[in-house]
Amino acid sequence: MAKKVLVVEDDSNIAELLRLYLEKDGFDVFLAADGGEGIRRAQELQPDLILLDIMLPVVDGWVVCSEVRKSSNVPIIMLTAKGETFDKISGLEMGADDYVTKPFEVKELMARIHAVMRRSEPEAAPHAAEKRLVFDKLVIDLDSYELIVDGKRVEAPPKEMELLYHLASSPNRVFTRNQLLDEVWGFDYFGDSRTVDVHIKRLREKLEGVSDKWSLKTVWGVGYKFESVE
Repeated sequence: MAKKVLVVEDDSNIAELLRLYLEKDGFDVFLAADGGEGIRRAQELQPDLILLDIMLPVVDGWVVCSEVRKSSNVPIIMLTAKGETFDKISGLEMGADDYVTKPFEVKELMARIHAVMRRSEPEAAPHAAEKRLVFDKLVIDLDSYELIVDGKRVEAPPKEMELLYHLASSPNRVFTRNQLLDEVWGFDYFGDSRTVDVHIKRLREKLEGVSDKWSLKTVWGVGYKFESVE
């Protein structure tokens, strides 16, 4: 079954260009021309990916991203004419998975789309080793992409899950930001190391103070580690 992509973009020329390339690549494409319609269509369609412009009529892309994230972990790539670091980091903090600055190369955008979708899908190999880590008051299950904190399921986007799993798989080992970008995001990620900081910040908001037997630690000047005293 073809994957569904929702394009929320008010520039009809850009929207149609994206539709052309995405359909050529085998996706089912749906368009929304303003933020309000984008929110409605995201809820109705349950797409596999959202391409989301920031400067939109009715409500902007920040609002759309925030509303979608209340009920879905669907991968979101922000499309923006703003290239400043502040806007990029704001998008990631809102829950976006990646960002592309206009004008963009369609080939680069398609590469990002495939990279984000690969990262969001659990491995389907029938005999793959179980990917489940258990600590005090914490279960990280990468097979089902479930995060259980103090007995409760906590929503976390795929990359947050993968980052936490990667760190917790090697307790007390320090990873540099560049190592984490290479090993979690992969060679086809086009971002920078501040992306790691944003995801660590979001994870800490979910995990802070849950247990005194483990924690996400910053190793100043180096990177991060999952510190465990068990």
